[in-house]
Amino acid sequence: MNSIGHKRLIEHELEGFGIRLNKKPPNLTFRRKERGGLNFTATVPLTHLNHEVVKSILYEYKVHNADVCLREDCTADDLIDVIEGNRRYIPCLYILNKCDQITMEELEILCRVPNTVPISAYKEWGYPYLLETMWTYLDLDRIYTKPKNCIPDYDSPVVLKKGSSVSDFCRSVHKDLLKDFKFAIVWGSSVKHNGQRCGLDHILEDGDIVQIVKKT
Repeated sequence: MNSIGHKRLIEHELEGFGIRLNKKPPNLTFRRKERGGLNFTATVPLTHLNHEVVKSILYEYKVHNADVCLREDCTADDLIDVIEGNRRYIPCLYILNKCDQITMEELEILCRVPNTVPISAYKEWGYPYLLETMWTYLDLDRIYTKPKNCIPDYDSPVVLKKGSSVSDFCRSVHKDLLKDFKFAIVWGSSVKHNGQRCGLDHILEDGDIVQIVKKT
């Protein structure tokens, strides 16, 4: 089970460089001000921080006037991360190879570890699940093009960041599409009914099929 040890070592090393893997930014507000001392508020019960602890942490950074509002049960490390302001929060997927060389009991343990996908490159095990998980972690959508009177092109999807619009789709396909754009016909989960007419602001979802109708 050396893979788990390597995983912990990587996380520890990156933590020291301000990189937070598979974590979200703390839900707190920190704002410096010129006067007025510390205004500390919280919208949830706290178990790690209080007014005196926050004040002492700010004192270490020579901050004597600030507004701090906690919207979750943050820790001292969370507050320090926000004060420093240079942390990076990055999704991370661990791919554990050679799962064909361990026992079923060990494989079951690995499958329960968050953010991991066991595979066997030699026997090509786990590839379909790895591919789907990668799409989820990268936060990407696959949008398929459909030329007029043709079937959709499922071999070469347009890859967009999740939450992208028809306008983003047009830019990715060809820069002139926006200039000639009349409307889009969309099939998929983002529309109320298949074949719906949509404008440039319509938000697309993974697996949508889009046909662009140009001005005549």
